[in-house]
Amino acid sequence: MTKTVEFYFDLGSPATYLAYTQLPKICAETNSELIYIPMLLGGVFKATGNASPAMIPAKGRYMFEDLDRYAKRYGVPLTFNPHFPINTLMLMRAVTGIQLRQPERFQAFIDCLFTALWVEGRSLDEPATVAAVLSEHGFDPLEVLALTNDESVKAILKDNTETAVKRGVFGAPSMFIGNQLFFGQDRLDFVEEALRQG
Repeated sequence: MTKTVEFYFDLGSPATYLAYTQLPKICAETNSELIYIPMLLGGVFKATGNASPAMIPAKGRYMFEDLDRYAKRYGVPLTFNPHFPINTLMLMRAVTGIQLRQPERFQAFIDCLFTALWVEGRSLDEPATVAAVLSEHGFDPLEVLALTNDESVKAILKDNTETAVKRGVFGAPSMFIGNQLFFGQDRLDFVEEALRQG
């Protein structure tokens, strides 16, 4: 039986971006399956009474310094997005829609959006910028926009978010191995350890 990591994610979290850069390698090395589950971090915050660490200035400054340390350790680029925090409602609906309707393009889709946000520092709050990013990577912006208005797509994202909260998720990234929750990209060593133990 293949071990699995359920990865609850929202594009707007820089810590989630770092986890996204490392989880495929961890799963490959442990012969495990990575299951991407898009959720709406704003919805999770609202339901749990949590908030981004960036809302507390001192904590926010530390968080980005610490994330930069991890990016250097992982050998991946990370740029503090000057437009942070990003409203990701439409983006996460788009991610959910691509996962549902075009699963073969899902990885390329999240790759281009994570890169635009956390490497290039682009403003994905602006529809014109989103359209440009999508076009640059071979996606039809109008087709993606249509997915964000699809009622079944909206329902799946809402359900994913509600399920995450019911399972104890309070932020992103959150990863489950079985019923065991691991929160934060700085807990990936525990994720790997749990996968190796089986």
